[in-house]
Amino acid sequence: MGLHGLASVTIGVPNLEATTAYYTDFGLTPGQPGWLRTTDGGDQLRLVSRPFRQLVELVVRAADHDDLRRAAAALGQLGISSVLTGDELVSTEPVIGTRVVVRVSPPVDQQAVPAVSYNGPGRTERAGRRAPGILRAEPVRPRRLGHAVLGTTDLDLSRRFFVDGLGFKVSDYIGGLGVFMRCSSEHHNILVLAAPVNFLHHTSWQVDDVDEIGRGATRMLEENPERHVWGLGRHHAGSNFFWYLKDPAGNFSEYFADMDCGIDDQLWTPEVFEGAEGLYSWGPPPPPSFLHPDDLAELMIGTHAGA
Repeated sequence: MGLHGLASVTIGVPNLEATTAYYTDFGLTPGQPGWLRTTDGGDQLRLVSRPFRQLVELVVRAADHDDLRRAAAALGQLGISSVLTGDELVSTEPVIGTRVVVRVSPPVDQQAVPAVSYNGPGRTERAGRRAPGILRAEPVRPRRLGHAVLGTTDLDLSRRFFVDGLGFKVSDYIGGLGVFMRCSSEHHNILVLAAPVNFLHHTSWQVDDVDEIGRGATRMLEENPERHVWGLGRHHAGSNFFWYLKDPAGNFSEYFADMDCGIDDQLWTPEVFEGAEGLYSWGPPPPPSFLHPDDLAELMIGTHAGA
């Protein structure tokens, strides 16, 4: 696959200072001016001032210039304009309005993390010592940006932009309500959901394992319990462990680990999940605010006013 993951997101928020402090607490660290970094992906989050929360820009990694030319031609066939300059192809998602950049860039280089040893019935893999997860004291640091989830008022057109235009692959469907799409060998890098207004639902950030999810979320909630949204649990589509929190602007952010990966484009068959079937395998049920964020009506008014 010529595309190989998300490089960065730019999120517009009305409360820049408070939201920056939140993502610093979340484990991202200062990078180049205006950017926050992950340990493996580098500068991957930029926050900018906007009247209401929105995904301003999405950057996708591509292997070479042939990928850019193919995407430009495919977008043209859809009647969607793009500009190809140097190492970048720039277009605009036609429904949500996000600026999408496909950029020739190397893949993220991740050093392997040693597998965690678990004891089980009739199986002692960790003898005579405490589990490493309970002995960790260092801050949780997200390794890289994994995916973004977007609400769209035209699900089919958003799907065609990413799949028929940019070259994403479909992994699974949520009935007629959502499409999981990948631009890497991971289960999904973008999920688009049918919604009454275009908005950013959440961004998702990889950590080493489920202990890091628990430690990170616990630290985030110690003095700010209102940040909690949903977790701990394990998704069905994608299989990943999750815990969702809410930033001061209203965007959700997810710690995730153990996503399905190594997907072969020729062998993988997308499934269609109905209702909560594909949403989670175990964990507490999702709160209503996860499925329908509390500020959707406000976003509808703000989007209309800004049009």
